[in-house]
Amino acid sequence: MGKLKAVLSRRSRKNADIFFTFAGLWSRRSGSSHRCSSCARGPSNAGRPTTEAAIASRASREEEGQQMQIHPYPVQRPATGSGRHYRLFGLLALLLIGLGVSIALHWNERLYFHLTHQWNVSAHDPALRWLPGYRVAIDARPIEGISRNLSAITYDSDLDRLLGVINGGPTEIVALSKRGELLERYPLEGFGDIEGLTYMGGGRVAVSDERAQRISIFQLPTLARSINVSEARFFSLGIGLNGNKGFEGVTYDAVGDRLFIVKERDPRQLYEVRGVAASLDGQLQLAVHDRSDWIASQVFATDLSDIHFDAETGHLILLSDESRLVMELGADGRMLSYRSLNGLFSDLGRSARQPEGVTLDNDGTLYVVSEPNLFYSFRREEGQPEYHEPEEQQDEITKLSMTEKRHRMIHG
Repeated sequence: MGKLKAVLSRRSRKNADIFFTFAGLWSRRSGSSHRCSSCARGPSNAGRPTTEAAIASRASREEEGQQMQIHPYPVQRPATGSGRHYRLFGLLALLLIGLGVSIALHWNERLYFHLTHQWNVSAHDPALRWLPGYRVAIDARPIEGISRNLSAITYDSDLDRLLGVINGGPTEIVALSKRGELLERYPLEGFGDIEGLTYMGGGRVAVSDERAQRISIFQLPTLARSINVSEARFFSLGIGLNGNKGFEGVTYDAVGDRLFIVKERDPRQLYEVRGVAASLDGQLQLAVHDRSDWIASQVFATDLSDIHFDAETGHLILLSDESRLVMELGADGRMLSYRSLNGLFSDLGRSARQPEGVTLDNDGTLYVVSEPNLFYSFRREEGQPEYHEPEEQQDEITKLSMTEKRHRMIHG
């Protein structure tokens, strides 16, 4: 009987050791600071014998629980010197990226010009067009009858109307009123990628083919009809041909008999061609001058989408699609003023989507067209509302159709 009791006692101690060991392993695996209540209290049978191993295991678990209660979260180590160096390096990298972007987009040049020139120029200087003084009169009006690809605009001073180009599906010249109403169409047959347009006077126009870098000159017919490429005379400047980044805009100085042509980008370029009308009417006497240094040193725009010669001041008005800027360049190539077409920095309701054409009329009103078919006009700020001519005050000539006006101008 005594031997049986001894065997049972040894088995009880062994079972207790196994139980407490398994409970300790399960507690460590779960990672919880709370322990099984039965393990914390020990065996439910108070009379069950305990061993030194079980007591040591329970003491270890209690010490571990106290440590977990004192330090419930991982201890944060202080930042080392290498961590500070990484942060400084990241800040320096961001500054370098910002500097590179500002240089690529010419923001630094624009800021410098604004601080050193635009604040110090009188807005009432008659020698300046002073573009910051212009305020929007017509803001992004869609032109009915034109769905897309409106690319250029010029002023027809003989008929007091605007002419534009649609360069795709099909290519055509369109006549517009000064309020952006479609008047007439002149489909172009056999022409290439026409992007630029200028009125030279007497019904004569010049258009620029972007890809071929060709200037074609022809007479607008008295009656609106199709115009075949065989009716045009042309010259080409196949310099630095690079596809869809060629001749983007053209304008004409009637007094100096000069064409100014801008190349869009890669690189941006400006050419002056003298003796154009004289060569058309008599002996060939063209002279081509590269004025690209004016663009490189003064124009803070990433591309050039159109150009207009201002006969009143003798200055050039440049348009940038990507930078959304209208800029005034002096006769010597100096930047004089600029106006933003970005909605955040101007009085426009929203930024001009893709400005492609710019011109001025005889009253000094500034016009801009944007793809697909948006029409803008701006007037010099002088405290006067937008001018609308009353119907009863229009003279007999004004009431005539565009075709009748052209016929009277040519035939008397």
